[in-house]
Amino acid sequence: MPESPYGPRLIIVCGLPGSGKTTLAKSLESKLGAIRFSPDEWLDALSLSLYDAATREKIEALQWSLAKELLSLGLVVIIEWGTWGRSERDTLRTEARALGAAVELHYLTAPPDLLFERIKLRSAETPSIERSDFNQWVELFQAPTPEERSLFDEPLVADLNSDPN
Repeated sequence: MPESPYGPRLIIVCGLPGSGKTTLAKSLESKLGAIRFSPDEWLDALSLSLYDAATREKIEALQWSLAKELLSLGLVVIIEWGTWGRSERDTLRTEARALGAAVELHYLTAPPDLLFERIKLRSAETPSIERSDFNQWVELFQAPTPEERSLFDEPLVADLNSDPN
């Protein structure tokens, strides 16, 4: 596997369901020749519940282990986990930098009502996401602050959908 012309780079795609993470991640994957990790796709491929938190955690740990190996080979890796918490983003950034990788953060957002409308329109989840669950997720989500965003490298590809604040 040849090294990326961009050098080792971790791209973190952050946001709630319906924010456009998969669309952006797939576009970046294509433009940059990156390897993309999405736990939802792995859970679906294995016919496992998207809501099984313990299994999701194991898949994300496996994906992160593989991602670090790929970064150490000089490749571009995209993490499409949502990364709802600051501490999770800090860990990914710190560990990737320890491997000599640049690290980007793409934060996608929209008003909660629009996000929930998009979720309902795509009808991708089985069982479907309930509004009460979504509202809890909105409360749990820690949006990246300007201070946190300043800790990341400039993106190779401009993200027109991200929140400028």
